[in-house]
Amino acid sequence: MHLLNQKPNLATLKLKSGQAYTGVSFGADTSVTGEAVFTTSLVGYPESMTDPSYTGQILVFTQPLIGNYGVPGPVKDKFGLFKYFESDKIQVSGIIVTDYAAQYSHWTAVESLGNWCKRFNVPAITGVDTRAIVKVLREQGSTLAHLTVHATEEQINPKENGFLWDPNTENLVARVSTPTPLHYNPDGDIKIAVVDCGVKQNIIRCLTKRGASVTVLPFDYDFNKDQELYDGLFVSNGPGNPETCGMTVVKHLQEAIETFGKPIFGICMGNLLLGMAIGMKVYKLPFGNRGHNQPALHVQTGQCSITSQNHGYALNDKVMPVGWNKLFINANDGSNEGICHESLPIFSVQFHPEAKGGPQDTEYLFEEFITLVRAEKLKRMTEDDSVVA
Repeated sequence: MHLLNQKPNLATLKLKSGQAYTGVSFGADTSVTGEAVFTTSLVGYPESMTDPSYTGQILVFTQPLIGNYGVPGPVKDKFGLFKYFESDKIQVSGIIVTDYAAQYSHWTAVESLGNWCKRFNVPAITGVDTRAIVKVLREQGSTLAHLTVHATEEQINPKENGFLWDPNTENLVARVSTPTPLHYNPDGDIKIAVVDCGVKQNIIRCLTKRGASVTVLPFDYDFNKDQELYDGLFVSNGPGNPETCGMTVVKHLQEAIETFGKPIFGICMGNLLLGMAIGMKVYKLPFGNRGHNQPALHVQTGQCSITSQNHGYALNDKVMPVGWNKLFINANDGSNEGICHESLPIFSVQFHPEAKGGPQDTEYLFEEFITLVRAEKLKRMTEDDSVVA
């Protein structure tokens, strides 16, 4: 590790199951509690740390060296979206790395990872064996944990966990969703409503750069009352247990499936909520799928794509509802990675086709969605002209 001209505080990660790992603090001098999870991503720590889906979680990086290219500035693109972040702040509760590089080098960087964490009051620990931590999390599953910052060895008490907050018992979606509607690319030729469960900036970009006008709505907004305003509906990613969102979103989706009559696309949390709306159950994965190297197998074509993922829950797809099919499955653990309707233009995926950072193998799904939206809009306009004639 490379810590410059200072004597940093110590920090300890204590798992609920009793294991403790002490290293050096390089972030904020504060302590947090949450769910300890790991990501296998090799790059993209600014994108991962600002992903709202990580709210309430202490993130362990399996990539040993973190911080070597620093942190870029809050630059925005022509749509007013962050170019290098997925939201306007760090969303993780804390981070765990083996080797932190305080000396960074990249043309976009404006500060170190440590300074960035301090500005957002996020604790960070280095100098621990993340291989050992990940081995525990893989064998026993994701677990609650404390990340404690302290000044001396005498203050370490690995046996004392104290209060452990379980983020999966709270409605985290309500924390990260926009409180009021937001508009992007208002001159687009098609209008997309986005149900914001914690939407990533690059998801909005993948819609706007293809010509769509996007309205981001609060997660519990009743978009059905404004159906005539939109040509398509998108349900976003988001953090935590989908069952804690309440049934409001599910009921809105149930009505939309019956009455909207236009394309619907969901990603990650959107896949889970759409599945719940058609009667499917969700379950917690032992340690989740988080990283940029997850293989998703297309059920109909047999094609396997490498995908970016970040989720701890999955749909139970052993018995599919009538009229619905599996779309993708995870080639590693067999968990559900997507569903689709047999005849209606409705589909969703558990992985992240916008993939920033990560592989772009499945970004074509946005093309398919936008193409469907435009085709359905043209069809409606043609039918309306026929009626008038």
